[in-house]
Amino acid sequence: MALIDVGGAIRHGEELDTPAVDAWLRRLLPDLAAGLPEVTQYSGGASNWTYRLRYANHDLILRRPPAGTKARSAHDMVREFKVQDALKPVYPVVADMIGLCTDASVIGCDFYVMRRIEGIIPRANLPKELSLSEAQVRQLCTNTLDQLIALHQVDVHAAGLEKLGKGAGYCKRQVDGWSDRYEKARTWNVPSYKGVRAWLKAHTPEDVKTCVVHNDWRFDNVVLDPADPTRVIGVLDWEMATLGDPLMELGNVLAYWIEDADTGLLRKTRRQPTHLKGMLTRKEVVAYYQQQTGIQIEHWAFYEVFGLFRVGAIIQQIYYRYYHKQTDNPAFRNFWLLNWAIWRRCRQVIAADTRTMTQQGAR
Repeated sequence: MALIDVGGAIRHGEELDTPAVDAWLRRLLPDLAAGLPEVTQYSGGASNWTYRLRYANHDLILRRPPAGTKARSAHDMVREFKVQDALKPVYPVVADMIGLCTDASVIGCDFYVMRRIEGIIPRANLPKELSLSEAQVRQLCTNTLDQLIALHQVDVHAAGLEKLGKGAGYCKRQVDGWSDRYEKARTWNVPSYKGVRAWLKAHTPEDVKTCVVHNDWRFDNVVLDPADPTRVIGVLDWEMATLGDPLMELGNVLAYWIEDADTGLLRKTRRQPTHLKGMLTRKEVVAYYQQQTGIQIEHWAFYEVFGLFRVGAIIQQIYYRYYHKQTDNPAFRNFWLLNWAIWRRCRQVIAADTRTMTQQGAR
């Protein structure tokens, strides 16, 4: 594994019409070096397809939606481009946007191009060339959380993003929306989540505030400075960004936060290096966020269970495409098994919360 991810071979069935893209790009960047770019594809994404276009004088990234059936609100390239374009002046770790294409005659779908941020993307395991001490791992962890907190403090009006979301009532809309998405993507071999969904609806709180949320915040969506791998210099994948409740975002973040102490199939869901010595535990992350923001958290179990259920729904949407042969990516073959592991963890959190509430009520 290279220290800096430069992409690899393009997956079968996901080839890019490079001449068409090149012709379109030359209208935006007249100084592009002669010849077609070297094209590679990033393997980390299970949703939108991401390509590197390397010219002699420009290093670019192209994002496009996948082929096949998809949720109506998902994979919106226009929205993703506009969110980043608006955020860049007030949140510098966003990439520079180059251009948006909505002309289907170019490659058959909307896509956008941005400048590549050269750095380290911390995936499930850090590159073998990168050796961080326990103190450095902790610094990386808190620096990444600090960038999340900074996003939640962005002035929505200054960024011109007042219409990015619907505002108050976000928690309820998220529970209802993801429940509906899961039901539409169900296959015969996955849990129904009926009990989990009923519990979420019964315990949905009011929003604590409304702010910009990334909605897919993970270590493999940040870019680290090669000269100081604890420093975040880029945040990627803004597909699901909206205006929402920051604690819902934190619950989503921790749904991907697999600790070294976790066991069984859950450990196989790890996509980021949260198992390393020095990383905060899930409980410590909640405490750190609360300390840094001053936001009071009255019923954390709700946000934890919601985050887990949402991951289950995302996994199922992806697996649905594989099950119905809309993609043949072998990485998706066993996503149905992961869904059972997530469902069991939801039930464990609910059971523990129920015991706690019962004990408190008996006092």
